[in-house]
Amino acid sequence: MKLYEQLFDELINRIEGGYYPVGSRLPSIRALSKERGVSISTVQEAYQRLEESGYTEVRVKSGYYVRARGETPELPDVSRPAQRPLEVTYWDQVYHLLTGSDSQGHVAFGTAKPDINTPTLKPLMKALTNCAAQTSENFLNYSSMHGSLHLRKQIARLAVNSGCNLHPDEIIITSGCQEALMCSLRAVTEPGDIVAIDSPSFYGSTQAIKSLGLKALEIPTHPETGISIEALELALEQWPVKAIQVTPTCNNPLGYTMPEARRKELLRLAQQYDLPIIEDDIYGDLYYRSPRPRTIKSFDDEGRVLLCSSFSKTIAYGLRLGWVAPGQCTDRVLHKKFISTVSSPPIQQEAVASFIEDGYYERHLRVMRQQYQHARDIMIDLVKRNFPEGTRISFPQGGYILWVELPIEIDSVKLNKRLENHNISIAPGVIFSASGKYRNFIRLNFSKAPDSITKAALQIVADETEKMMLEETELV
Repeated sequence: MKLYEQLFDELINRIEGGYYPVGSRLPSIRALSKERGVSISTVQEAYQRLEESGYTEVRVKSGYYVRARGETPELPDVSRPAQRPLEVTYWDQVYHLLTGSDSQGHVAFGTAKPDINTPTLKPLMKALTNCAAQTSENFLNYSSMHGSLHLRKQIARLAVNSGCNLHPDEIIITSGCQEALMCSLRAVTEPGDIVAIDSPSFYGSTQAIKSLGLKALEIPTHPETGISIEALELALEQWPVKAIQVTPTCNNPLGYTMPEARRKELLRLAQQYDLPIIEDDIYGDLYYRSPRPRTIKSFDDEGRVLLCSSFSKTIAYGLRLGWVAPGQCTDRVLHKKFISTVSSPPIQQEAVASFIEDGYYERHLRVMRQQYQHARDIMIDLVKRNFPEGTRISFPQGGYILWVELPIEIDSVKLNKRLENHNISIAPGVIFSASGKYRNFIRLNFSKAPDSITKAALQIVADETEKMMLEETELV
């Protein structure tokens, strides 16, 4: 263990043991360096890790202070989806969610968008401007079907953080993570096949299943540990599943991060039944603590895991830059990429590659992780204080999404309809299930700490929920 890692662990023990209580100031970098007989850079690295992990916050011209850490709320129950393969439904609700938040002043709680107004993206804007100003015809031609080599090298370098040792030639650039998921599904399935998924599951992946004529087999999922390996094994014994699709880190929408031991169990199960795993890691870099969790792909030495990700959630959704490392399915995925979009726009690829190479991406992530964790704690507190008794809330360890279980009387589709009168939208739970389960659930976005407008809008959501409960009671 390196010196800064030892110091980092010791400081955590002191904080958690109450030696440094919440709100107290840690020793200055220089003072701790002298006290411990280590270099200033060692203390700086340890303090930076504390900040990234959410234990401390920096106050300008004052130093590092121990911050309050959110307490785990009462979590939603383990999901209990249908025990059979189903055709995916509810495209109309998904379409309504994606197109219904364009009006001015609309408060869109339902769309999972990062903060794109942060100053940490200024170097990216400059890189985009510089690339657009170049007269090279390379920016007007098709890029390689694999994508920019410059960008693939940077992605391979970043993948080391998740335990992966990828070669740039193993990576294919796509139009967002959605295309990565789509090409991966097309590469390993045929129409009519069954895909096992965690439940609830991201509506983009379930709609991809729908569009390819596949069926979804929803597996019970725990809000802390993820997809049930035991239930999945029973399902594999009963049904001819052709692929497993999961989001094990900072799951959308449930928020769980699967423990490493469970990831290994899932991979062993896939090996036993000779199945590919499509791993969606789009939120992995937004895990609050450091180091971020290892991907399932990092344990795979057979190439059966197709690792999909994107910069849509970590940088900006409008970039439409994703990627996939398909392992043994590389040739098939590359063919699906060709018939889908041929190649990706070169200017965005070059700008993002430079943004990463120059160190701005890592700096951006450090700031955003802290911002999102702070916003999570505030958002959870607001929901706990304002929503009806019996409301349950997820406790994500990364990203900016909350999964909220409302009292059973609430129909989230009807609730969303009522909120339209207030220029507010939520994501109703039914779109995260193949069969329309989770009707009394909603997904909320918290990419920024709530301001007065957002707090007022959330209070309206809570008030409308209370009204619906009263109306249901009167009907009974």
